[in-house]
Amino acid sequence: MADNVPIATYVMVIYFIYVSHLMSTSGQPKSWTNLLPTKLQNIHLADRLSDDPSAIKLASTDFGNMAKEIPAAVLYPSSNNDIASLIKFSHSSSPPFQIAARGQGHSIRGQAMARDGVVVDMKSLRNHRNGNGVKVSSAASSSVGWYADVGGEQLWVDVLNATLEHGFAPVSWTDYLYLTVGGTLSNAGISGQTFRFGPQISNVLEMDVITGKGDFVTCSPEKNTELFYAVLGGLGQFGIIVRARIPLEPAPKTVKWVRMLYNDFSAFTRDQEHLISFNGRKQKNAVNYLEGSLLMSQGPHPNNWRSSFFSLSDHSKIISLLTKYGILYCLEVVKFYDDHTLASMDTEVQALWEELSFMPGFVYEKDVLYVDFLNRVRSGEIKLQSQGLWDVPHPWLNLFVPKSHISDFNNGVFNDIILKRNITTGPILVYPMIRSKWDDRMSAIIPDEEVFYTIGFLHSSGFDNWGALDVQNKEILQFCYDSGIEVKQYLPNYKTTEEWRYHFGIKWRTFQERKNQFDPKIILSPGHRIFTND
Repeated sequence: MADNVPIATYVMVIYFIYVSHLMSTSGQPKSWTNLLPTKLQNIHLADRLSDDPSAIKLASTDFGNMAKEIPAAVLYPSSNNDIASLIKFSHSSSPPFQIAARGQGHSIRGQAMARDGVVVDMKSLRNHRNGNGVKVSSAASSSVGWYADVGGEQLWVDVLNATLEHGFAPVSWTDYLYLTVGGTLSNAGISGQTFRFGPQISNVLEMDVITGKGDFVTCSPEKNTELFYAVLGGLGQFGIIVRARIPLEPAPKTVKWVRMLYNDFSAFTRDQEHLISFNGRKQKNAVNYLEGSLLMSQGPHPNNWRSSFFSLSDHSKIISLLTKYGILYCLEVVKFYDDHTLASMDTEVQALWEELSFMPGFVYEKDVLYVDFLNRVRSGEIKLQSQGLWDVPHPWLNLFVPKSHISDFNNGVFNDIILKRNITTGPILVYPMIRSKWDDRMSAIIPDEEVFYTIGFLHSSGFDNWGALDVQNKEILQFCYDSGIEVKQYLPNYKTTEEWRYHFGIKWRTFQERKNQFDPKIILSPGHRIFTND
């Protein structure tokens, strides 16, 4: 047990473990357990709560590898009731202890940690679902059609594999599939499909949520709507998602995957904005995926971590261009097809390309299986793990930038800060989204303009030099502030309530009211530091 755990929390959690242990081993409560509230006398969590050093160590770290917060214990739930019992115990205690749900631990700045509290290891639920973590169904009598009921602890890659067995799949994804459903829905869940289908939070029909009071609530746009919209994009502040109902559509078998290079940022963004103007869910001439990125001589190699795409014979030509221009802009587009649309695919693609202004001779195409495209980051992850380069610090910065200022951002950040500092490692993503594809009733925060860009600085570094990249991130944010560019952070990281108030803007009052309604004792998700300055 950590030396710095406050005595009150330590005693409370150990008391909880000890009482549960006595009850579970004897089968009958000891007489002194009558001191507990009646509703807690029959809980059995002795074999689910742990303060083992290895459990504590894992729960004290995350993908970012820059923050460390030591909990008092870790809960390994076998059911949703275990989670509800823990939260109810905290809610009825004085003072309550804080609780954080941890999926894959893919947070960057300790958002899934609970200093001196309890971390709920959501992965544990997968071992108790008996293979039923993803249930695919059809509601033929309604407008819903096919859908999947998915445990909040399930990985998106498992959702993909399970739904493909029925010939269906969700339509909105993240670039990396080894994330939990509850985790991405607590943020937004974005990728190259977002411009057309909206973020993942815009593709949810219903959820089961355990609130900060320990209540198990089923919510949807028609039932318990306030909780439904609060939780989606709510950063885990209002409840823990234990089930989500995701709509499905017929899945393609193959995709045409294309990358085009630009040396002119205006042409690069103009073409992106042109392509996303075709964004109807059923629109045949719309692309199915669109992302942009930067190539730089000091940044990722042309064969970057996301996939091998450019042939070795092209490397020298691309490197020569990077030497000349400093930065190249890569537009990545995908069109889905199957046996019925194969014959017309090349014609449709060529018609699209004729309207674009990429550099002649620098367009690259390949055809891959749908599942391989969606899971494209996995091979890069495995390679980095084998080289010891995956579990390293990741001082990421993810921003939403209004379209009206994207040129200013390019001039002031890409062409000034990034090139001058010459320290960037890892991909830099640049691609547009459409505000009307999001639901403003949800907690997620985006710019006010109809078209805005997501900018992702996906840095990786050594344990002794990530601070320089963090300084660069702060310089980028300061530039935006000084230039009047009202960016919004995605996967936000702030240290004070005042900073969070500014982040949420006009939604701050609603966010506070929802917190008071669903987690009045401020138990859940303390790692974001929204309602405390500690």
